[in-house]
Amino acid sequence: MSRKISKVAVLGSGVMGSGIACHFANIGLEVLLLDIVPFDITDEERKSRSQRNRIVDGALKAALKSKLNPIYDKKFASRITTGNFDDDFEKIADCDWVIEVVIERLDIKKQIFEKVDRYRKQGSIITSNTSGIPIHMMAEGRSDDFVKNFCGTHFFNPPRYLRLLEIIPTAQTDPQLVDYLMHYGDRFLGKRTVLCKDTPAFIANRVGVYAMAKVFQLTSELGLSIEEVDKLTGPVIGRPKTGTFRLGDLVGHDTSVKVIKGIRDNCPNDEQASSFSIPAYLQHMLDNKWLGNKTKQGFYKSTRDKGGKRTIYALDLNTLEYNESKKVRLDCLGKAKDMDNVADKIRCIYHAEDKGGQLINQSLNGLFAYVSNRIPEISDDLYSIDDALKAGFAWEVGPFEYWDIIGVEEGIKQAEAQGYTIGQWVKDMVAAGHTSFYKTENGLTHYFDTASKSYKAVPGSEEYIVLANNPKPSVWKNNEAVLYDIGDGVLCLEFRSKMNSIGAGVLEGINKSIEIAEKDGWKGLVIGNNATNFSVGANLAMIGMMAYGGEFEELDFAVRTFQNTTMRCRYSSIPVVTATQGFVFGGGCEVAMHSDAVVASAESYIGLVEVGVGLIPGGGGTKEFAVRTSDSFFEGDVQIPSLIERFKTIAMASVATSGYEAYKHGYLRRGIDEVSVNTSRTIGEAKKKVLALAENYTQPIQRTDVHVLGRTGLGALYTAAASLGFGKYASEHDIKIAKKVAYVLCGGDLSAPQKVSEQYLLDLEREAFLSLVTEPKTLERISHMLSTNKPLRN
Repeated sequence: MSRKISKVAVLGSGVMGSGIACHFANIGLEVLLLDIVPFDITDEERKSRSQRNRIVDGALKAALKSKLNPIYDKKFASRITTGNFDDDFEKIADCDWVIEVVIERLDIKKQIFEKVDRYRKQGSIITSNTSGIPIHMMAEGRSDDFVKNFCGTHFFNPPRYLRLLEIIPTAQTDPQLVDYLMHYGDRFLGKRTVLCKDTPAFIANRVGVYAMAKVFQLTSELGLSIEEVDKLTGPVIGRPKTGTFRLGDLVGHDTSVKVIKGIRDNCPNDEQASSFSIPAYLQHMLDNKWLGNKTKQGFYKSTRDKGGKRTIYALDLNTLEYNESKKVRLDCLGKAKDMDNVADKIRCIYHAEDKGGQLINQSLNGLFAYVSNRIPEISDDLYSIDDALKAGFAWEVGPFEYWDIIGVEEGIKQAEAQGYTIGQWVKDMVAAGHTSFYKTENGLTHYFDTASKSYKAVPGSEEYIVLANNPKPSVWKNNEAVLYDIGDGVLCLEFRSKMNSIGAGVLEGINKSIEIAEKDGWKGLVIGNNATNFSVGANLAMIGMMAYGGEFEELDFAVRTFQNTTMRCRYSSIPVVTATQGFVFGGGCEVAMHSDAVVASAESYIGLVEVGVGLIPGGGGTKEFAVRTSDSFFEGDVQIPSLIERFKTIAMASVATSGYEAYKHGYLRRGIDEVSVNTSRTIGEAKKKVLALAENYTQPIQRTDVHVLGRTGLGALYTAAASLGFGKYASEHDIKIAKKVAYVLCGGDLSAPQKVSEQYLLDLEREAFLSLVTEPKTLERISHMLSTNKPLRN
């Protein structure tokens, strides 16, 4: 049957329910969010609609105020209608998808589904977000149409940010529905959809919680501190900076223990069942209600003195007392520190002989054995296990990818030497001459398929552009950038500097890429990468070094080069499209703003943040805001309010917290720039944009008609700058920087509004930038940022 989802009902408004409702609203769906009528309601309150909806309204309000905002843009929340189970349940008859997100009790879920079966329309999708209750048990006793349209859809918390969506069918689920949800989750919800079997904890929690429990066990055995373990199991091996113990605090130890016990009790034949025991220190924490962040005390806690200084304390697992957290020093970490590649770091620590190396060695060996024995129990395909851990636990590297990094044969040898049992299929694979779980052929990732005993392309991989898998030799490269042929006459430039910062090498790469595209007849250029962050901005260390060394001619040349490069993006003879994700700060934002178009991941955090280091945007960003402000003026317009809004965006270093919010800040242009909810697809979408633009592309001409307000605008912006100081939003130095921003936006001290050229504004911008870089307070800010990675307010 042909399906179209326009309206969704979410049953249950807790943290997950509200988060899921918000994410459906994010993608433009109409959402009905329902929950129970409060139990403690009075007879008088029962007559009040607002009182009857108190739980659902309060939950949604709390979600929208949470630190990790579940909504891309505040106005999207208007797509959500709230109600309660008593008054509004029949409204699910209008919904195309009904998802249950109530308490994890089978009896309650079955009651809900009985009611759903009564009111739903035929053919509507019914799913449960359960994290552990067997899916088939919830469908018992339901109608045939319900059963064939029912499955599990397990989102991970927070639903907006974690990309995993586990699809768990029953034996009676219509296979066409499964295919539809796998596709819909990817294309419309921006998720990595993973097909799971109806087994305890499904895939991600089964393996991820095992990994956590194993580290809990090894920490005590090896005599490591929790700070050491969190360093070892964090970014250095391709995992989030929370590591293991901070992750436990974040999730909540009552929740973690519930899942650990659930796996242990429901998987009696699990060969590593002993790893799911609860350590004495963790039981002590539960007994004392030290549940983590939710109780402000777990493995870590913090205090603030009267001056606001924060002190972090870590739990000593031997004494069960808190001590001030200490800096971690381990030989293996020291050796891995200077390595750029995460695979090299993993190999280094795995083979290290100190206790840190032993932890990673033993935990990975246990993981290798564990996942080898989960096929075909929880999944038929090894890539599904890797995808689940990467998308659900934010690992950069999945279990089988870790194994490939170490070497399959080496992993077998070491795991078996430590007493682990490796799945026979892995040994058979090696015996047949296959020495890795993955390989790349013709630009596509292939995995070892246990059923056919051969390599097959990972399904859907042909739809993604993964630059590391590009089968063609690079067109051009230097130490900081690589230019690829991504097919159909389109080039793609990838930044490879540290944090993708923009220095001389990247600027050379942009100019060279455009030169090659223009000279050799390419259709256009994509600027993008598959990294976590598009770019953190200009190379601040280089700027600081020049400023401290008094190399002002070199600084002037560097700023001119940056400006000329962004302008070349705008005025080349071929279309340039930028694909962004993650941090798009400072110079990275300026490159994007000067492209013909941007395809931004919804999770792009875009901003001109230079004020935080005592500067103004100097790569054309301030000029570009003047241009965009000019373009927003119309006949009879009161121009000052528009100018003030753009001014505040730069002066307060405002960062858009989503691609959609970037429209509001002026970083993206409606009707020109696009937002994609699936980060993995941005380069592919940018390529399509290049091809579309190339069909009728005309080389633009530099603007000479930028309308600026001169002194008329300066007076208003200087007043706005002063008001920031009065409201204690800005320091004296902030105000000095803000006035420099104002000067450029208004075209300088012109006696009357007039039209100026872009080059005129670029010259003003560069002069303002260079005047600030010599300021002692700016140098303090640069130094502080480089040493602490945090802005200084001085």
